[in-house]
Amino acid sequence: MIKQQLDRFNRLELLGGATALEKLERLSAWLGRDIYVKRDDTTPLAMGGNKLRKLEYLAADALAQGADTLVTAGAIQSNHVRQTAALAAKLGLDCVALLENPVGTEDPNYLGNGNRLLLELFNAKVELVENLDNADELLNALGDRLRSNGKKPYLVPIGGSNALGALGYVRAGLELAGQIEDSGIQFAAVLLASGSAGTHSGLALALSEVLPDLPVIGVTVSRTDEAQRPKVQGLAERTAELLDIAIPNSFKVTLWDEYFAPRYGEPNAGTLAAIKLLASQEGLLLDPVYTGKAMAGLLDGIGRQRFEAGPIIFLHTGGAPALFAYDSIF
Repeated sequence: MIKQQLDRFNRLELLGGATALEKLERLSAWLGRDIYVKRDDTTPLAMGGNKLRKLEYLAADALAQGADTLVTAGAIQSNHVRQTAALAAKLGLDCVALLENPVGTEDPNYLGNGNRLLLELFNAKVELVENLDNADELLNALGDRLRSNGKKPYLVPIGGSNALGALGYVRAGLELAGQIEDSGIQFAAVLLASGSAGTHSGLALALSEVLPDLPVIGVTVSRTDEAQRPKVQGLAERTAELLDIAIPNSFKVTLWDEYFAPRYGEPNAGTLAAIKLLASQEGLLLDPVYTGKAMAGLLDGIGRQRFEAGPIIFLHTGGAPALFAYDSIF
């Protein structure tokens, strides 16, 4: 049912095929537990990452509406803003982004290197704001200002995480389910970073229909379980409504919130240890904001026996360009 409904929606075909599901051989041997990684860090645009899957749907909608400018928001080192700006350049659109400094740093690398440097290369226009606590209001005001100047803006929410954007990870969930079936392996869980909630909601929604016994675990990167749960649940409900389907009975929001401290965008010791471990064992780059914290949760979860028996899948959502903004902490 979910696949037929999904096929009704227009998207730009930007990925060029499924991302790999591969075993991390050395890490698995080191842990004594088989770990597989779904390589969404290798999507083809602007050094990769999960946001391209959402933008396939959002940008298709923007073009259908005759937009000439993509408008979005995020942190100075936002992976989402980086990929949105790159896609705007690829499509011949303008991009305007509202950026906040969530960690309050004056480190010149954070302010000008990594993802922020790439925005300059993609010719995005940037406006700094004190915070994005009322992001929707700020984006709407920016859109009104652009329209008054004769532009045709399309507002892309933070993280691309609305119901339309989440369709990208409904599709990804079906893609992953096919790879799991082809592997013949009984996996214990899928684990991923849970932030703006579109990736988590879409993936969990799809897998709850096609692989209802496979747990999907979100490691929060900025919020407690209490704060994050309604974001994931609500977005899954809105995505199901958009697809005109009922939420499967097996759908469940599972969150681990012990790993995001001290706050969004600021890594802790576990984050840094996870990044260094994956780099040294596998030559695989995680980032300090999302995947480093999620991998710290996975490693701790193994140590605390929080998983059922079987191999674990880690969804690598990308973010490595941000490493160059955090060089002083390694």
